[in-house]
Amino acid sequence: MKRIHIVLHCPEIPQNTGNIARTCAATGAALHLIRPLGFTIDDKKLKRAGLDYWDKLDITYYDDTDAFFRAHGEKAIYYFSTKAPRAYTEVDYPDEVFLMFGRETAGLPEEMLRAHAESCVRIPMLPNLRSLNLSNSVAVAVYEVLRQRNFEDLSSVGAPRTFSWSDVSQTD
Repeated sequence: MKRIHIVLHCPEIPQNTGNIARTCAATGAALHLIRPLGFTIDDKKLKRAGLDYWDKLDITYYDDTDAFFRAHGEKAIYYFSTKAPRAYTEVDYPDEVFLMFGRETAGLPEEMLRAHAESCVRIPMLPNLRSLNLSNSVAVAVYEVLRQRNFEDLSSVGAPRTFSWSDVSQTD
């Protein structure tokens, strides 16, 4: 089965998690949240960022990192970190893949990165900057996996519009 799983290790900012939940719902990805969380699940900011997509979301919670690894440790997991030596685009992602991201202020724990060095990837960016926003990083990663799958199962047409693209003037 082809499935993308987004794993957030101890996320801290409700708006980021809400935005990520919306991305998961729109792309069919499952969301996995590892506690402790820096917010409560009924946080208004979390719900507002996820808009009305919560009922379309496949979400699983884990009490801690060990619980997540007991459930999924043998599966293909890629660890996103600014410290990784290889770019996320250098990976051919398998049919079922877990993309793991760390907390906004600290990323993934260094011991986790060392233990899984062969599966660590990064999103290239200018040097001397800390990192991209977490929800942006997740979107970049999800859409790379989807691109490699030719956007299978996603709509190939735009949403209904009140105008026709043929009515838009084309200027050179």
